[in-house]
Amino acid sequence: MRFRTFCRLLALVPLTFALAPVGPVLGAAAEMGVRHRIDVMVSAEPDAPVLSRLKGAKGELSFTVRLSANSKESKFFGMLRPSFPDIVVPDGPGKPLVQQTKLWEEDVCHQRRGLPKVTVTQLGGHFAQGEGRIEISAINRHIGVLVPPDELTPGIKLDQGSDSFGLFYAFRAQSRNSRLNVDLKIYPIDCFL
Repeated sequence: MRFRTFCRLLALVPLTFALAPVGPVLGAAAEMGVRHRIDVMVSAEPDAPVLSRLKGAKGELSFTVRLSANSKESKFFGMLRPSFPDIVVPDGPGKPLVQQTKLWEEDVCHQRRGLPKVTVTQLGGHFAQGEGRIEISAINRHIGVLVPPDELTPGIKLDQGSDSFGLFYAFRAQSRNSRLNVDLKIYPIDCFL
């Protein structure tokens, strides 16, 4: 009796080892990861000097974005410096100065590890020419330095939403005196590892 029970157990051991790798392999093949895309849009507050005095004027804007997006599969840290040379000031407050534009996108799918850290650190540019020209130079506040005249407040969290690209998380940087908004939308895009 004991011998038969022992033989049955021995017969199950190879079967157990044969089936063991199948579970993790199937689970790994279907494991979901993520990659991120960041879009930018620039708008003006309704009381912005640009909108009240320079409707239809031409101008240009550039800004600096510090980006840190690190994972085991992909590492990126650096400063992005987009510029928009041909901006026309809209005739109303509801229209953006810069339409939504792709700023950065990851090529590699990686494990979920949270959102990339993005901060707008500087905003500069000008609108119009001659006597009515408006210069924009907004920067972040730094410890130990006087508050800048046109302080740039980054990291204002906006409501999450979705559009034609999918679900997004939105953050705003706003300049105090020039009343311009730089909106960053972070899209988490599902992918297979």
